[in-house]
Amino acid sequence: MRDPIQPCVYILASRRNGTLYTGVTGDLVRRVALHRAATAGFCATYGVHRLVYFELLGRMEDAILREKRVKRWRRAWKLALIEGVNPGWEDLYQSLRTGDLNLAPFAAPPIRGDRRDALGPGPSPDQVRSRPG
Repeated sequence: MRDPIQPCVYILASRRNGTLYTGVTGDLVRRVALHRAATAGFCATYGVHRLVYFELLGRMEDAILREKRVKRWRRAWKLALIEGVNPGWEDLYQSLRTGDLNLAPFAAPPIRGDRRDALGPGPSPDQVRSRPG
């Protein structure tokens, strides 16, 4: 029997402040493993294999919408998003795979009202300016 689908948006990085890749999936561990094993494509070309951020969402429709929004964000907003939950830019893959990762910081807030408002548009300029580093 297959595991239930857990929609999520994720960000991979080549290194701290390096090249970023944003994606969506229903099976994060499997998807990141595929990125790591790839011999061609964006992730292989740019060495993007470190899982530095992800958000768990309740529905795939919401995850796809969130991915589209995050992909349109300015780079500074994405960096602030990553550093908000993973300031050391640790590779979260092994901890996620073994079940040793506390998932609470990665759960998206409940969606109320219009989903478009709840899922975007990104951090305010003040939040980006006040980020450490």
